[in-house]
Amino acid sequence: MRSWQMAGLFAAFALFAVPIMHLALPPDHPLHLSTYFITLIGKILCYAIVAVAMDLIWGYGGILSLGHGLFFALGGYAFGMYLMRQIGRDGSYQSDLPDFMVFLDWKELPWFWVGSDSFVWVALLVLVVPALIAFVFGYFAFRSRIKGVYFSIITQALTYAAMLLFFRNETGFGGNNGFTDFKRILGYSITAPETRVVLFGLSALTLLGTLLLARTLVTSKYGRILTAIRDAESRVMFIGYNPLWYKLFVWTLSALLCAVAGALYVPQVGIINPSEMSVANSIEIAIWVAVGGRGTLIGPVIGAFIVNLAKSWFTVSFPEYWLFFLGTLFIVATLYLPQGIVGLCRKLRAGMKRDRHPLAPAAKGVQA
Repeated sequence: MRSWQMAGLFAAFALFAVPIMHLALPPDHPLHLSTYFITLIGKILCYAIVAVAMDLIWGYGGILSLGHGLFFALGGYAFGMYLMRQIGRDGSYQSDLPDFMVFLDWKELPWFWVGSDSFVWVALLVLVVPALIAFVFGYFAFRSRIKGVYFSIITQALTYAAMLLFFRNETGFGGNNGFTDFKRILGYSITAPETRVVLFGLSALTLLGTLLLARTLVTSKYGRILTAIRDAESRVMFIGYNPLWYKLFVWTLSALLCAVAGALYVPQVGIINPSEMSVANSIEIAIWVAVGGRGTLIGPVIGAFIVNLAKSWFTVSFPEYWLFFLGTLFIVATLYLPQGIVGLCRKLRAGMKRDRHPLAPAAKGVQA
């Protein structure tokens, strides 16, 4: 019941309070939310979706991926194609082709750009392409019984290879610069305050839906089997279950959720380039989950907010110390907070209960 109440409050704040505080209140009002705040929190909401997706495979499936930045970026690139087509002749070269294609002397759109001016088609690409890549990769990896650190290294190598591919100009994705200078989305100005509020609300609802979906999944029979595979895969196989399809399903679902987060991220931030596929970004996703508490669902959300808010402050005030802080945070979480912030809160709450009722365990034992 408490979870539903928190979800309702979160939805009410995102859908009603934020639009009023951003659109209705004047900029000099103490409760006014600035465009910077809307963009920053909207971006972190997308990161939180990725963190929950990572928690599904790592916290409940025992599958540590160091390449989830690939699926996030693929979703962003797929939707970025639509945003680039929406620029039309408002670009620097006043051409029907995206500016980077005109600059590189392309004469026509590549075959994989066909239909990218359709929102429905691009939305389908956002879902299908990353999920298909994840399914194919996961099928061969899990069928070969690759797991542990070997699986993590392979996912890292896959993401790095994709990043190098997208850096090349001839691939048709903007090379080093990627996609930027977006103008419109569904005919509306992408920089309009109303559009930003709508994107913020969609990100919040998607995060809420992701949490509800994940909770339903992990509390079902499937979730119990997935957890059993994480703890003792050989025993699960011995009693007749095939771990391949259980791991493959959660792996593909996790990739799909990352892609959706990437598609929501791009119009809010205004750029997508190959750096989103960097190894450091994928490792950072694992840090969000570790700091918040893996296997808890809400913990990764907390971790994503804490780490990214700290990053926003550090990169402005002390940019040269950010990586040192991030590394220290990961070491501290690994050594002293194995269950993350949520695990620490649970321990403190249990300790407070014992302090309030010190004789409760003894009395229960005497009664038995």
